[in-house]
Amino acid sequence: MPAELVALGEASAAIGTTLDENTTRVELTRAAVGLVGGTAAVLEVGREGDAGYEAVSGDPAVLPDARWAGSVAREAVDTEGSGGVAAAYRGAWPALCVPIAAHGHCYGVLTCARAEGPFTAAEATLMVFLAGQAASHIRHAREHTAVSSIVGKLQRALLAEPGRPHPNLNIAIRYLPVGHSTLIGGDWCETVRLHFGRTLLVVGDVMGHGLEAAVDMNAYRSSLRYIASTDLPPHRVLRQLDEAASEEPGRRPATCLIVQVDPNRGQVTLASAGHLPPAVIDGAGRTSLLPVPVGPPLGTGLGGYEPATYRLDASQTLVLFTDGLVERRGEDIDRSLNRLSDIDFKGAPGLEDILDTMLARLDARRAEDDVAVLAARLQQHPGSDTGQ
Repeated sequence: MPAELVALGEASAAIGTTLDENTTRVELTRAAVGLVGGTAAVLEVGREGDAGYEAVSGDPAVLPDARWAGSVAREAVDTEGSGGVAAAYRGAWPALCVPIAAHGHCYGVLTCARAEGPFTAAEATLMVFLAGQAASHIRHAREHTAVSSIVGKLQRALLAEPGRPHPNLNIAIRYLPVGHSTLIGGDWCETVRLHFGRTLLVVGDVMGHGLEAAVDMNAYRSSLRYIASTDLPPHRVLRQLDEAASEEPGRRPATCLIVQVDPNRGQVTLASAGHLPPAVIDGAGRTSLLPVPVGPPLGTGLGGYEPATYRLDASQTLVLFTDGLVERRGEDIDRSLNRLSDIDFKGAPGLEDILDTMLARLDARRAEDDVAVLAARLQQHPGSDTGQ
């Protein structure tokens, strides 16, 4: 293979290594200097008066006046289309101005200058090729940024705050989506006020991650709020959620744990759809898991959910969580739950303290799955505003 083609291939491969537009400009000018020598820079289009060169590679003193280069490049675009190129002298050195254009959009002007002599037609063709490569990458980067912005706005819209429980119940919630570019996934927490001072606590986990899981999560959450308003017991709420989800093609399965807290009676009633059991932390900081009959995940249409009822007093903290909190790849789930049960919360008196300790001890910020945790505790002196 001729050495010129090898050099061109290497220069082309060095452009567009990231989705950062400024990085692509720098890569373009470095590649240009590597092929034809001299100095190369990018002139941004659509700027008047204060227009200046960016991503300069080489000696900036060699470059022609930026306004002159811009006018020369615009003339090339007008007369020859997006692939136009203009070669001219400006002062002591020859200059080459190439529009960075693709699909009818111009993203700047590649300007090359050197003292060694005028650019050949072959060199101009090389610069047109490199500028086209850079334009395609810049176009892709801008499209990616626009899509990411739309996804972020949609994710924030889906990230609705849980409802407020009754004043006789304190809660704290943490949500940690997996990955750095994701705001929300398929894990969720919810609280729903019921009659006679009771509150429904819910934690769910939709299969998968990212925006698709978040959309299904929002559907489950909306259905839950509607069904819970009928004041059914937790196992019947799960049954109706399961039936509704199974009738929608494409809805992802989800696990779910529902807990009805009754502070007046000092008890909780639970039902599980394939979800991990909740933890109870006593006044001495010791942790145990509440056994709950486990039914199939939501969306299967199989039903078969059963309730379980336990006592709960104001010295105890109830913690609902998704599997991302405890599960680790290659580890048996019983061992994962034992790590949670082994945590001593003696030095964590408040709900926020408990969650801080739990997330730190289980290294939840480096979890391989989304994490949602809800901690709840009865008020020490309930009695105010116990009606709906």
